[in-house]
Amino acid sequence: MSTIGAYFRLARVGWVLVREGVVAALPSQGLPPIVVLAKSVAQIFTRPASIQESRSVRLTRAVDRLGPSYVKIGQFLATRPDVVGVDWALDLSMLQDRMAFFPTDIAKSSIEMSLGRPISDLYTRFDEPLAAASIAQVHQASVRYPDGDRTVAVKVVRPGVRQRFAHDIESMYLIARMQERLMSSAKRLRPIEVTRTLEQTTKLEMDLRLEAAALSEIGENTKDDPGFRVPKVDWERTGRDVITMEWIDGIKMSDVDGLRAAGYDLEKLAETLIQSFLRHTLRDGFFHADMHPGNLFVDPDGLIVAVDMGIVGRLGRKERRFLAEILYGFITRDYLRVAEVHFEAGYVPPHHDVASFAQAIRAIGEPIHGQPAETISMARLLALLFEVTDLFEMQTRPELIMLQKTMVVVEGVARMLDPRFNMWRAAEPVVGSWIRDNLGPKRIVADMRDGLKAAMKLAEAAPDIAAKTERFHQQLLHMTEHGGRFDPATAEAIGKSEARHSRFGRAALWVIAAAMVYIAIQIG
Repeated sequence: MSTIGAYFRLARVGWVLVREGVVAALPSQGLPPIVVLAKSVAQIFTRPASIQESRSVRLTRAVDRLGPSYVKIGQFLATRPDVVGVDWALDLSMLQDRMAFFPTDIAKSSIEMSLGRPISDLYTRFDEPLAAASIAQVHQASVRYPDGDRTVAVKVVRPGVRQRFAHDIESMYLIARMQERLMSSAKRLRPIEVTRTLEQTTKLEMDLRLEAAALSEIGENTKDDPGFRVPKVDWERTGRDVITMEWIDGIKMSDVDGLRAAGYDLEKLAETLIQSFLRHTLRDGFFHADMHPGNLFVDPDGLIVAVDMGIVGRLGRKERRFLAEILYGFITRDYLRVAEVHFEAGYVPPHHDVASFAQAIRAIGEPIHGQPAETISMARLLALLFEVTDLFEMQTRPELIMLQKTMVVVEGVARMLDPRFNMWRAAEPVVGSWIRDNLGPKRIVADMRDGLKAAMKLAEAAPDIAAKTERFHQQLLHMTEHGGRFDPATAEAIGKSEARHSRFGRAALWVIAAAMVYIAIQIG
């Protein structure tokens, strides 16, 4: 029954996308003939008014109609330009995560259930909501601490959002499976794995204790960094459905005129933002993955304050090393080294030629060095990179795609502050310093230390591995002599399962067919 419900929800999603003209705006190139035909038929049902509107306007209206879950899905797909394309990723990144407020009484009840204490014990003042997004809304409140009352921000999870998302993600899995079946080129992008990543990321985002932990970790990592900080968390007033943190009195980075009027050095802010992001990525392997201007403030001391840590990214030390070498290779025009790093990391299948891949990388890098720095678009660079990696069958790397997309957003904020911002000149000190510290003797020592740890773990596990190997050997000998067979109960269970799935599949198809006929009659 769950699968049938997912088909119905998918049919509704398709209908909304058709009516709002989103399907009509899809490119036909590379689609199977049957999908192109279906797209042509769908245009008959598109609202005439939407034809004259821009694609981003159509997309925004469709997502608003579909509800909060699809806003979050759209924002996630904006971080995956390898899946939806760079142009669509940019359109999706403009989705506004602004929803209607839910009642303050419900927010208070949710806080009391989550923390097990009455609101009057937790806060001396609790105001009406100031902002509401797809997952949570924010209130201003006051807390009495030993040194006096202080203003705090209280973020509360939207009621019912977990159940709604659980239903909607089933439809996403259906789309992913259909994509893999109908489009052979999509297998390289692993849509089912992408959907699984979306599900996991959003589940984590819905547990505000994890956002609090991310704030705490980044706060510790950056406590000595110049020009950057994050709000402090009040752990006593934080739980699964609520997070209480320091209230930030500052100017949003989206308010460029306000920042200029306040006397801030916009060029310095842009440089600090990029360098802070690169430090978090290379030094810590842990970065804020949603650094749009609405999540960035400048406080009265001139420090950049990043909020809303619901989406974060991590990179292992090897991935950081590869990233630094790739960036530094582009900066220094060492395209052969950039290509070698891709092969060493396993990003490109080994049957391809390193020199040919270096030639393709050069085709991306040289135009960068042939332009004024302020005209170089990171979005355009990524578009070219995705085209090249497609030619060389490079498998999707979710952690790197999230990093690349965040880099595009951060660069966009920096360019908003300083239209002549030089991304590469700002990045070189951080990347170059990390290269010098981590790819010389320190790297050899670190690799030896990691190798020693791995050897010790292997030695500790050796007896268990030997015992399991012996048992497997005995089982293999027994199967060779006597054959492998199912017991009757297992065979019967498999038969019943196959029959049940077949019945449900046929029933679902008939239900969908009936629904589409009904819609056609209503339209007619």
